[in-house]
Order: sequence, then C-alpha cells, then structure tokens
Amino acid sequence: MEELIAHAINQKKFIEFRYQGRHRVAEPHVLGITNGIKQVLCYQTGGHSSRGNLPDWRRFDLHEIVGLKVLETTFPGKRPYPSGRHSSFDHRIAIVQ
Repeated sequence: MEELIAHAINQKKFIEFRYQGRHRVAEPHVLGITNGIKQVLCYQTGGHSSRGNLPDWRRFDLHEIVGLKVLETTFPGKRPYPSGRHSSFDHRIAIVQ
C-alpha cells in the first residue's frame, strides 16, 4: 500500500479507499511516519467524513485504509493550507512537488 500511495503522490493522482467504514476520494499530498505510525495527509474532495466539511485536509493511518485504488484522475499539485505549511511528520517518505 505504501508503494501505491507514493506512486499516486509522485504522479499527482487521486486515490479512493474506505476508512473507518466511510468511502473517501482524496488527493494524497504527504506520506510519512508520526509516532511510529505510517500516515498519508490528503486533501479529501469526495466521499464521506465523520467531521463533514468537505473538501478539507485529513490524515489517514495506513493500517486503517481498506480497498485502496489509484485513480487515473490527476490533480494540479500543491494546495494552499491554512497554516501556510503541512502538518509535521517525524519522517517524510513522499511529498507532492
């Protein structure tokens, strides 16, 4: 799964998956590790979220992602974020350029 997400980040392709029982469609922007947990920071544009308010930034723990698909649809690249920078990771594996 890590390789698929890194590929999607490098190719700027949307991903689709289930997370905590909800369908998600998102732009993957950063793949990294925080507190020993592999996570992907995404700009979620579709599907459902327990917090609502889409589109918005979300972090997803890789071990909870089910049925990951890399879509053919691409996104333009980096997006502005409210803080002016991505949330921190202990280690970054891949990031949108």
